[in-house]
Amino acid sequence: MNQELHVVFGTGPAGLTLVDSLLARGHRVRAVNRSGAAPVPGGVEVVAADVTDHDAMRKVSEGASVLYNCAHAPYPQWDELLPKMQAGFLAGAAHSGAKLVVTDTLYMYGETGGTPMTERTPHNATSRKGRLRARIADEYLRAHASGEARVAIARAADFYGPRVLVSALGAPVFFAALRGKPVIAFGDIDLPHAYSYIGDVAETLAVLGARDEALGRAWHVPTTSDHSTRDIHRLIEAEIGEPVTAEILPTATGEAWGPFDAEFLREYAELFYQYREPQIVDCAAIGNAFGLRPTPIASAVHATVEWYRESVG
Repeated sequence: MNQELHVVFGTGPAGLTLVDSLLARGHRVRAVNRSGAAPVPGGVEVVAADVTDHDAMRKVSEGASVLYNCAHAPYPQWDELLPKMQAGFLAGAAHSGAKLVVTDTLYMYGETGGTPMTERTPHNATSRKGRLRARIADEYLRAHASGEARVAIARAADFYGPRVLVSALGAPVFFAALRGKPVIAFGDIDLPHAYSYIGDVAETLAVLGARDEALGRAWHVPTTSDHSTRDIHRLIEAEIGEPVTAEILPTATGEAWGPFDAEFLREYAELFYQYREPQIVDCAAIGNAFGLRPTPIASAVHATVEWYRESVG
């Protein structure tokens, strides 16, 4: 068995699904979060650490081959926490010599008018969060270029899939549909919209951690872009055998709506352009380099519905 140590920071849906992928590859896995507790398989070490604490990051990264940044911060704290978290990850990577694989968003690209986004699309974000994500990504790649750390970045769209609860295609859709209630949706649900299946996110992170030729750049997670949100609702209908109706928030007003509180929607308002134009992700680069393709959307929706049935519904 390959006894390389792989350290996963964050035990949300991306981190936990990545743990499964790494175990399937025969790696020794350490999961890190703030509490030191997580629902992981036997044999996985779970450690408590604050990723902004450089000494703690050096200690928990000791002996690792790869570090994976799947950690999350609440939107209102991004300006304060994301730079500190980045500094912590770079401290751990520099100390251990481990590769660092970073989970990222598409926010830095900003509005595209429906033009497919590639990894070379300019960072034209006008939102505060998009500009911050662009700066963070640039800093990671500068650290790689300077030899401070070995870094690869995986950019994903909105998550969906098993374990994904807090998402535009999470519990407000799948859980609601299984309960026979209207699902929650944003903007124009007839436009093509990119969604990243959580299994594809984890597989991408694992592959980037395994392949040295992936280092030094950003990659798009294999992502489905040729379906609208309404198309996905129809797939859910086929799975559950019941009609799916949608309650649609046409624009973010900063007021509480459905399961989303006012603070979240105030923060999310600047990103709502994603639901007013086609959002199309070109993921050809990672397919050509490593043979990764999106899970067929019907299969992904089936697996998600089954997980919700078993775990939530």
